[in-house]
Amino acid sequence: MSQSNSSKADAPILITGGGGQLARALDAAARAAGLAATRVGRPEFDFDRPDSLDAVMRDRAPSLVVNAAAYTAVDAAETDEAAAYRANRDGPARLATLAAAAGVPIVHVSTDFVFDGSKGSPYSETDPTSPLGVYGASKLAGERAVLSSGARAIVLRTSWVYAPEGKNFVLTMLNAARRTDRLRVVADQRGCPTRASDLAEGIVAIVAQLRRTGWRDEHGGIFHAAGAGWTTWHGFAEAIFANAARHGVAAPVVEPIATADWPTPTRRPADSRLDCTKLAATFGVRLPDWQASLARTIDEILGGRA
Repeated sequence: MSQSNSSKADAPILITGGGGQLARALDAAARAAGLAATRVGRPEFDFDRPDSLDAVMRDRAPSLVVNAAAYTAVDAAETDEAAAYRANRDGPARLATLAAAAGVPIVHVSTDFVFDGSKGSPYSETDPTSPLGVYGASKLAGERAVLSSGARAIVLRTSWVYAPEGKNFVLTMLNAARRTDRLRVVADQRGCPTRASDLAEGIVAIVAQLRRTGWRDEHGGIFHAAGAGWTTWHGFAEAIFANAARHGVAAPVVEPIATADWPTPTRRPADSRLDCTKLAATFGVRLPDWQASLARTIDEILGGRA
């Protein structure tokens, strides 16, 4: 990825996160772009076993690392704080240190939950952070650890990630609609839905640029990477069912409710929209409009199977 690292150009990209929705999308996007990739997860690669990171980095000798592994159970993190910090801070810190020692860049995926949602407009990378719970705090600590590791590091904050498989809001809504004809969905939280494959293709585009130009100082740091446009959870649900209706799925009544009507162990940011201008200016990467990407996802889930 730099003049001194040209010998690594043919080495694979290391993707962490095992069978997670983003890791799977990254694997597919890299291979579609003709880039060698190797995807690792438990038990071979486990943030709870730090020595496993050393072994993977030594054995795979990657040209670049994309860390899509994380503790993402937002509410469970409140009572399992140690596990959240092991996966979201300590593991990424060690992985970034290993990347620095190997002389390869690392792309670390973070979250909109580093913000408290009180700004009232889309967040830029320089806005103050103020996480509302353990998950967001552990991810913020991970960002800082990666950026201070000495590695050539890119931190990508994203939001509301979904895919045709895995555990995400789109599949939760479709599954709920099979059980009931009425749903209550929060309507006073705003954000940017992000299709996992769109984010993955954006990351692969970044990797391709690093290979073309070599590492430059402006490549390092924090970037926001989310689907274009925004909605509420209620608006997201309505759009899911509008698209599902094209496949003959009967839409339930989606009742808008306030956050206060759906209490959870962790407070969610009320408005975590992300301004992705810096990503476009630096790498020329713009993720597609969330509505178009959602329509494609629903077609993948329900096409021919409704």
